Amino acid sequence: MATLNLHHLRLFRAVARDGTLTGAARALNLSQSAMSAQVKALEAALGHDLFERRGRGLVLTEAGRIALDHAEAIFRAAEDLTATLKETGGGRRALRVGALATLSRNFQMAFLRPLLGRETVEVVLRSGSQRELLRGLRGMSLDIVLTNLPPARDAASPYLVHRLAEQTVSLVGRPARVGQGRDLAALLAQEPLLLPTEDTALRAAFDALAARLDVSPQIAAEADDMAMLRLLTRADVGLAVIPPIVVQEELAAGDLVEAAQLDGMAEPFYAVTLERRFPNPLVAEVLTRDPGEAWDVPH
Repeated sequence: MATLNLHHLRLFRAVARDGTLTGAARALNLSQSAMSAQVKALEAALGHDLFERRGRGLVLTEAGRIALDHAEAIFRAAEDLTATLKETGGGRRALRVGALATLSRNFQMAFLRPLLGRETVEVVLRSGSQRELLRGLRGMSLDIVLTNLPPARDAASPYLVHRLAEQTVSLVGRPARVGQGRDLAALLAQEPLLLPTEDTALRAAFDALAARLDVSPQIAAEADDMAMLRLLTRADVGLAVIPPIVVQEELAAGDLVEAAQLDGMAEPFYAVTLERRFPNPLVAEVLTRDPGEAWDVPH
């Protein structure tokens, strides 16, 4: 297997960003022929063409896009290594956050708010499945994972699970649909409902509540994405079973109202980290702030 030449990788990244050999060579004070030879050497080492010509420019092939993603990660990791081991306080520091794709965006914003807009901090936010995010955490491409599904822990588990908050769950809808005078059982029986999907803890808790009330709900839609439930509720498709934090702007504006708080139902939020010899200090900062100031959530 050919040894990867980081100099070739750096030149490849410059060409990918510029889109032309001429522009990249000029920016790096190299000849176009030298730049071309270096890129071809990298392609030979990887065994794939990284560019294809279109008109006067170059565009990445599929292999090229993959190579660029890895190149960016490699050079970002090198910058993080320097900042961490030398403890250079003058530069920018990145916090790489993975968030479950279905997690409330409002909760994510509340968690990250103390860092947003700070000149010395770059927040890199990625979404994905629980498995993808935990793999990124173990591979150190992520510093912290936000989720409402805590990973299983046993003696061999590498994860540190921090419980951040627990939000109540309510029945929410347009004011005209909620109306007045109907109790929870009547609302659940008479109005179309927007529910979390059956594979979620919230749905299991709701099904138990409906059984206790002896109600057979009319399900208008199911979604595992809170953002989609929010849009469906705003479109007046039905009443949603949803944490108020997800629709806090609409509640504040009066576009939506809480018909009832659902007793016994709550959505917890967790941060998952790993114990590291050289931890990112921004992780400790966001995890140790005053809980009373951390979450701007309507009650």
